[in-house]
Amino acid sequence: MFKPLQSLRAWAPVIGGVLALCGTAALADEAATVKAAVAKALPEVKVDSVTASPIAGLYEVMVGTQIIYVTADGRYFVDGRIVDLKTREDLTEPRMGAVRKATVNAVPEKDMLIFGAPKYDHTVTVFTDIDCPYCAKLHAQMDKYQAEGIRVRYLLYPRAGAKSPSYDEAVSVWCAEDRHQALTDAKAGKKIPAKTCDNPVDEHMAVGHQVGISGTPAIMLETGEIIPGYVEPKRLAQMIARANGN
Repeated sequence: MFKPLQSLRAWAPVIGGVLALCGTAALADEAATVKAAVAKALPEVKVDSVTASPIAGLYEVMVGTQIIYVTADGRYFVDGRIVDLKTREDLTEPRMGAVRKATVNAVPEKDMLIFGAPKYDHTVTVFTDIDCPYCAKLHAQMDKYQAEGIRVRYLLYPRAGAKSPSYDEAVSVWCAEDRHQALTDAKAGKKIPAKTCDNPVDEHMAVGHQVGISGTPAIMLETGEIIPGYVEPKRLAQMIARANGN
């Protein structure tokens, strides 16, 4: 699977050289010029959209859940974020967050492990590994997250990869008669019966790769912003309020 940010950085020297050649192409409009330049530089990459950025003459190119910027003439490639120095606002993150959110929300809730009722004020999505100590610490405080009005949707993300013991344990949790109890027991270090069945663990892992997850726990807020690592309940509530502009 293509890992956008890492791959684009690795190809940066190639992109720069090819974009310089493509800049002279007599294309009808700037967006077409930009798209053609990126396609020439990275033929294996699917460009999802090309739109004008907040900066005149610079185009936003969406590749999966990652963004790069290319000048209107197709000559220069910019790997980074746009920050308004006057307002200190990161103008790139909201765009990336929206795509991350759409990617995660494409997973039906019936294919997630959810703790908390829909009536809760907020919902976060947590990529979790059963063998991750800080994931266990987060789960042990589930009642406190719920007291803060936070509903938790879990996606199973065994960091050791497919067919590892962590992966097999994630499958066993999903296939248990009571998934919620099995997850709670597994995170408490209890042995759960090994089981197999149709499960969404591979899909969960694929979504994690798409949105750039590299460790667990990883908490996605309602805005699509991802917070790496464990966050205690009250602080998470404050971060949610700030992200939502409250």
